[in-house]
Amino acid sequence: MAEDSSPGSTAQPQGAAEPSGGRRLWLAVREIVLIILITLLASFLVKTFLFRAYYIPSGSMEQTLQINDRIFVNLLVPGPFEVDRGDVVVFEDTKGWLGQPAPVATNPVRETLEFIGLMPNSSEQHLVKRLIGLPGDRVQCCTAEGALTVNGTPVEEPYLHPGSAPSDLPFDVTVPEGYIWVMGDHRDASADSRMHQDGPGGGFISLEDVTGRAEVIAWPLNRWGDAGGNREAFEEVPDPEAARTGSG
Repeated sequence: MAEDSSPGSTAQPQGAAEPSGGRRLWLAVREIVLIILITLLASFLVKTFLFRAYYIPSGSMEQTLQINDRIFVNLLVPGPFEVDRGDVVVFEDTKGWLGQPAPVATNPVRETLEFIGLMPNSSEQHLVKRLIGLPGDRVQCCTAEGALTVNGTPVEEPYLHPGSAPSDLPFDVTVPEGYIWVMGDHRDASADSRMHQDGPGGGFISLEDVTGRAEVIAWPLNRWGDAGGNREAFEEVPDPEAARTGSG
């Protein structure tokens, strides 16, 4: 069929009609609802498979993470990507470090935000600490100079809270296979692996309990940025086997 190309032609295709005002409103509402549903689905998928939001309720990780910070945690760590010394990790409290959870008031808004991953699940208890020792590592504190050592190598810890010593509690542990040793950055205010050596698990955290690695401080906006992982501090630490044999 030939087009009508005559100047000024405004002919409409046969049978076409402008939608009424009510229909235009319905189409607009339907589009908005569809966008919201797609956004919620995308957020749910991200929460389930990629990232999840958590908030910081205590000062055990100051100054790296401060009270009421909101962080995003990478759920792909560990597996398929692995954790490493210096990472800030979130793990489920399966050993009872936090005691009985305080009741949290819920409402439809909170439940929705929890479901889509914009708020942490109030029915679960999690902790955030820095990973200091991997499976097989020997972690000791402290040397005559007051330093923490991993596999015999002193570690400078630039992330420590100002005025905090590496540890006021001496310890010498070897991390079992499948576990990690974790410590807070504010060592004076952190009930971490050191403080639970006499409890279930001997202070070690199972890798199966690790939810993920903290990647981003998302809130408040003036603190937006990296969540404080510092693998560089452990670059000189040899693997456990190399430390035992004196190689590497």
